[in-house]
Order: sequence, then C-alpha cells, then structure tokens
Amino acid sequence: MSEFQTLGEQHNFLAIGAEYSTLDTAAIAIVSAPYEHTVSYGGGAAKGPKAIIKASAYVEFYDDEFDRELCFEKGIATIKPLKFKNIYDGDALELIRGQVAGLLKMGKFVVTLGGEHTISTAPIAAHFEAYPQMSILHFDAHSDLRDSYQDSPYSHACFMARTAEFFPTERITQVGIRAQCREEAEFIRKNGINTFYASSLRRGIHKPDWQKTIVESLGNEVYITFDVDYFDPAVMPATGTPEPDGFIYSETLDIFREMVRTGKRIVGFDIVELAPMKHLHHPNLTAARLVYKLLNYAFANPQDTQ
Repeated sequence: MSEFQTLGEQHNFLAIGAEYSTLDTAAIAIVSAPYEHTVSYGGGAAKGPKAIIKASAYVEFYDDEFDRELCFEKGIATIKPLKFKNIYDGDALELIRGQVAGLLKMGKFVVTLGGEHTISTAPIAAHFEAYPQMSILHFDAHSDLRDSYQDSPYSHACFMARTAEFFPTERITQVGIRAQCREEAEFIRKNGINTFYASSLRRGIHKPDWQKTIVESLGNEVYITFDVDYFDPAVMPATGTPEPDGFIYSETLDIFREMVRTGKRIVGFDIVELAPMKHLHHPNLTAARLVYKLLNYAFANPQDTQ
C-alpha cells in the first residue's frame, strides 16, 4: 500500500490518531482532488478539500442517531491530496479515477473531496466499474448536463453530460435542480433522467413525503455526488454558483434516513464545490459534518432508523 501516502494526525480527517487512520487498517479512505480549472462565476473550489479536512477537527466523533463513534470502529485514512500542476481535463480525471479505483480494489469505502464538480465523473467511473448495478444520486442546484460550456466539454457545468456518456441515464436521480438551460431540460426528458426540481418539491407535487419518492427512484446500490450549492445560500454561502430557493440540512438527512430504512446501500460519495470564505467558518464545518454524517449512513443498518 506504499503507493498511497496518508496525512498525519494533525492534518487528517477528524484529526484522529495513527491507530485509526492508517490505510492498512482503515475501512474508509478520503481522496482529496483540489482541481479547479473551469470557474464560471466565483472561484475557490480548489481550497475546498483542505478546508473540509481542517474543519473536521472540530466535528464530534460521537453520532447520537446511531450511538456510535464510527471513526474508531471502522478507521478513516486520509490520502495526501492529488496534485494537478499542468494536468487538465481528461488527464486530470484519469488521475483521480486511478486513485479511487486503486482504493476500491483494496476494499476501501472511498470518499472524494473536490474541487469543482468536473472531478465527479472520475470517482463515478471507478465506482461504476466496481458496482455495475449502482444508481447515481445527484444533489445540486444545477443539472450540469450541458454538452459544452465556455468552450469546454470538461466544464463543471458538463460533468453529468460526460457521465451520461457511459452511465445508464435512467439510473440517474437529481435533486434540488433550480438553474439550467433549455438544452439540459430537453436532455432530461429525452433520456429519462429522474430530476426532482426544487420548484416541484416546494410546490408539493411530491407530497406528503418527497424524500420517499426520491428514494423509490433508486436501485439498491447508490453512489452520491453532492454539490454543496444544492443547499440554500443561507446555509451554504461558500460556493461559486449559489442559487436561491435551496434546501436545508435536516430535510436532506431525511433522504438518507429513508435510504437506510429501505435497505439502500451507499457505495461511495463525493462532496464538491465548497469555496471557503475568509472569516466565515460555518460552511466548512457544515461540509465536514456532512461527510461524517454520510459515512454514518453508509455503514448503518435498516434497524438503526426504526
């Protein structure tokens, strides 16, 4: 396992000791992909992974919902960040995919931290190879289905279009979408993507329990890609392309609780597009809490949510 170097206690996720953070013994691996090359509005996503890991030192180990300290039960190894100097587009994605695929072959549960949303195509591809029946659960304010944006097919606005080139579109579920172009809306209709627009969720079209309707669209194995601009800017101002009428933390967790209750298995996930803001710490901590909470759901059993 020497090809993967890990961060030490003062710099790893949750700042946990060596006995819980070595790759030899940990069940979970954190990949940092601080890639940012196609900024279209606000920048700073390259600083996201480091900010999440730094903030995680202030996340409590104990989860009251599951009465456990998952980090000590399973172990979490934090891999040193990937470097992207003079590496762009397809080459950058291949670098990420290779690291994620290598960790999956070791039997690790892999979390990938971005970076702009472009990076997500890579861990999705690696997980799809390992879990060919999986579904994708995509949280975002944007559908990211443009074929090209600002002359780049590798823009953060195109990551799901690139993913749809190899992944069955009927197994993609999108949640929270509230900003897209006509091309994307037509792509969704033509290709059978399960898109839950913020407007339809807010208007009560999927009442009484829209979280259950979302979960019903998924298969038994689920990969989650989570752009933090899915949240309302009041919750998550630290992102490059914030959109009003977003979602709050608690109503989002109800989706994952329903997944656990119905036996859906989270096989991996990524968190992207955090752009840290100077002197504003709560977005970083929110993202770090989300990572740890998702891990607790990923390793939960159905009886844990009864």
